[in-house]
Order: sequence, then C-alpha cells, then structure tokens
Amino acid sequence: MAAGLTCAVAGLTGADPSAAADFSSSASSLSATATSSPTARPSLPTGGGPVSGPAAGGATGIVETTSTSGFTFATAMGVEVTVTEASSTKYTRGTHRASARAVKKGASVLVLGTVDSATIAAARVIVQPRGDGGVAAAEAVGVIPFKEGTPSPAKSVGRIPDYTEGEGTIVSGAAADKATKAAQAVVPGGINDRVVKLSNGEYEVHNISVNWPHHIFVSKNFKVLGYE
Repeated sequence: MAAGLTCAVAGLTGADPSAAADFSSSASSLSATATSSPTARPSLPTGGGPVSGPAAGGATGIVETTSTSGFTFATAMGVEVTVTEASSTKYTRGTHRASARAVKKGASVLVLGTVDSATIAAARVIVQPRGDGGVAAAEAVGVIPFKEGTPSPAKSVGRIPDYTEGEGTIVSGAAADKATKAAQAVVPGGINDRVVKLSNGEYEVHNISVNWPHHIFVSKNFKVLGYE
C-alpha cells in the first residue's frame, strides 16, 4: 500500500504538492479493509452527507475542449466536467500567475470553484505543466470508476473519524479550497462537490461520480487522513 501511495504522489497533477508529500510520508501507517456487504449507489452517487445545493469543491483532469465562456475536461476516471469561466476567475501555471490562454487542449488542470453536479463555476484554474490529469495517482490508490448497476465496496483506507452521515457544516472559501486541493492530490478521478467541517475541526471532502471512494477525510492542517 505504501508503494502505491508513493506512486500516487509521483503522478500528482492538480493539487498542493505539500499535501501529497505529507500523506506519502505517513502512508506506511495506512491499511485497507473490506467487507462482504457492498452498498448500492444511484446513477450519480452522492455517498450521503449534508444536503446542499451548489457548493465549493473541484476536480482534476485533462482539458478536452475550449470556448470563449469556458472549457471541458475529463477526469482520470473518465468523468466529463464542464467549466464556466468569469472575469473573476484566477489562473496559475504551476505556481505562477497566468491567463485564460494557459488553458489549452491536452493541459492538466485542477479547477476550484462552485460545483453543481458535473459543472464547475471556476474561481481558480491551476494548470499543471507536467501533469497527467491524475491518472497515475487514481490508479495507485485504486479509485473505482462509476458503472451503472455496480455496487460500491465497503472499503476504507487510513484513519476514518467517528463520522455520521449528515453531520458537520458545509464550508467555502480558503478552507474549502485547501481541503479540495489536498483531496485531489491523493485521490483524484471524481468530483469533490462539497467540503464539510466536522465537530473536531477536521474536514470531510465529498466525492461523487465514482464508485469508490465517496468520503476523503482531511486534517485541520489539510493533510489527507484516510478515505472510504
């Protein structure tokens, strides 16, 4: 497992490198468990949690098409995402400021903003000069793509807090962005459609459009603790 997570960091494409490095350094303490009672998911799995409308989140992938109003990209698991841009959207290429022209077909991007199903109103677009759209990282941690009629496994990796579906407070702003970046660094492939702050100050990043994982848990210092 530790070797796989090291590969995940090597394939990092859309998130904070320090978050991935921190997770990799503690990978040896993580373990995967599975049970024989899988949980069925609807066609666009939500995985439970607080009910909300559009909320802060994001996703990582490879740009497929561009237009004057936005672009589309595909995640490592083949999820098609539509991005709308605005005059307030900020762009970086790596760690440097950039313009919308940096978003080109074939570019690896992390998009942060307001998520509504498979559409993101972009607040920030990070272009990764040497990224692969999260493919290596997703494969290394075993993200399972969504398939109609296929149940999700009851499997967990790392430390899972005492968490009850529906608890916590949905957050936005810098905290949501940092939690999403941390989650996408380690477990890309799906869409993070909200970030929930738990009573202990940690975060649950909700993951949709894949069969597993649906919940990514992030520490107060924005380090991935585990996922299920």
